[in-house]
Parts: sequence; C-alpha cells; structure tokens
Amino acid sequence: MKIFDRKAHEEEIREALREGGTLRLLKAFFFPKATRKFLLRLTLVILISYLFFRFVCLPVYIEGASMVPTYHERSFNFCWRPAFLFREPERGEVVIASYGSREVMILKRLIAKGGDSIAFRKGKLFLNGKEVKEEYVLLPCSWDLPERKVPEDSYYLIGDNRSMDMKEHVFGAIRKRYLLGAPLW
Repeated sequence: MKIFDRKAHEEEIREALREGGTLRLLKAFFFPKATRKFLLRLTLVILISYLFFRFVCLPVYIEGASMVPTYHERSFNFCWRPAFLFREPERGEVVIASYGSREVMILKRLIAKGGDSIAFRKGKLFLNGKEVKEEYVLLPCSWDLPERKVPEDSYYLIGDNRSMDMKEHVFGAIRKRYLLGAPLW
C-alpha cells in the first residue's frame, strides 16, 4: 500500500487548474481530499512529531535571569536529549536538567563532576583548590561559598549571571539521572 499516491495528487492539481485557476489549485494543495491514504499520512506525521518533540527534542521556555548574558530571559530553545547519550558532559558545558518534575527544567552550566570540590571566594570559582577562569561570566560577582565536595553520582550546576544574589539562584549538585540533555543553541 502506497502512503503517497503521486499520480492521484498530480491529477487532482491538474483538475484544479482546469476548473478554477489559482484559488482552486491552492485549495487542492493545502486541503487535499480526505482519502484513506491522506489520513494515514496525516496520522503518521502527527505521531512522529509528537514522539520527536516529547522524547527527543523538548521545547524549553527560558524563564529567569540566572543564565544572562549567555541565554536571555523569556527566550525559547530546545533540549536535545541525545546530546549525552554516548558521552559524558564536560565541565563548562550548558546543560538542561529536570528540577523536581520533568515539566520544570533548569538551564545551567556544569562546573564540577562527582568527586570534585568547589568553592567561591570573593566571586572567584575554585575547582579542586585551583581558580577557574570563566570567560562566560561577564558581570561582577561577590559570592562566597565554603568548599564542598560533589557526590560521586552527581554534577554541580550553576548559572552564568553571578551578579545576582546567591539567594536568588537555584544551583547545586544534581544526580546524573536528572540530566536531560543540552540546548540546541
């Protein structure tokens, strides 16, 4: 059984041109006859789109200013789920993780992996006792955070906008299983 009958569709377009010109042609193109084959194609496209945008490429609305200037508040992106399917995320990569439930996701930068120790002193990030140069942090920061060790099966995530008060940020260690993927852009 053919899913798309090209000859029948071409004949429908030719008939539309003979009978009514451009308007009829547009109607035939955008609203083809609801044949069984057409409905099967339509159902298949809807099913594939649903599965793709539900499990592979999740739409993400960025709410909040914790990733400014890298990602702007009230912008839109997609979470590419296969990003870390065959590899571990690297320090410095932007990732998307679930926060409580899958409907609430956070967009943050991964700064440490399991077993690392991190600290903030006068706004500077220290990873395993050494200062880290963060080119993506453009705004001044005055954070102070005592040294802490990241649990083995976790990542430490934090936003790029460190000019915000620490109390306004959601950051910290998350378990690996809550990592969803990476933003597409």
